[in-house]
Amino acid sequence: MFKKKLFVIWLFAICGIAAGQSAKELPPPGVYQIDPLHTFAYFSAWHHFVGRVRGRFDKVTGTLTVAQDPAACSVDVSIDVLSISTQVTERDDDLRSPEYFDVKKFATMTYQGKGVHKMAGGLWQMDGSLTIHGVTKVVPVKFKFSGTFPDAKPGTPARVAFHGTAATKRVPYGIGARDNKGEVGDLPAPDVEIELDVEADAIKK
Repeated sequence: MFKKKLFVIWLFAICGIAAGQSAKELPPPGVYQIDPLHTFAYFSAWHHFVGRVRGRFDKVTGTLTVAQDPAACSVDVSIDVLSISTQVTERDDDLRSPEYFDVKKFATMTYQGKGVHKMAGGLWQMDGSLTIHGVTKVVPVKFKFSGTFPDAKPGTPARVAFHGTAATKRVPYGIGARDNKGEVGDLPAPDVEIELDVEADAIKK
């Protein structure tokens, strides 16, 4: 009898966990405004094939639209390229120069897309378009909905969080052409990995 009770408790616990996971697959439908103070785009780029340079963009803005139909979900994100930081001033200035991002001509990069589809392990994927340096390429982003903040004050909009990853190559965007041989070569594999931490607030209708 005792073992049977334990089994029932275990079964309810598993069902409860599963229900919680299901509820967290995507936030409630609506439009969410990205909070630039709590949103970051990190990157890790190959350095002479064997090393990596890491950095981030500190100013990310835009909106996320969640719909009942995953095919109707969309994103419209803009990143201020000037906000790049690798914690080395000389390198950051070089990355802002015409040799790389050329921020005087291309002040922002954007990511836009519509439609998501479910992946294994609670992940979703969007095959959106990443525009950098005036060049647009399709770059899939895999992401998960991390949850809704439980401590929102009464009367304030719901706040949600996401974590995402992506990968791409820099040379097709015309960035760092001088690196083609010495840095990344002609290998087809992505040489830049991207990691995203996003917090966004629901926009009241």
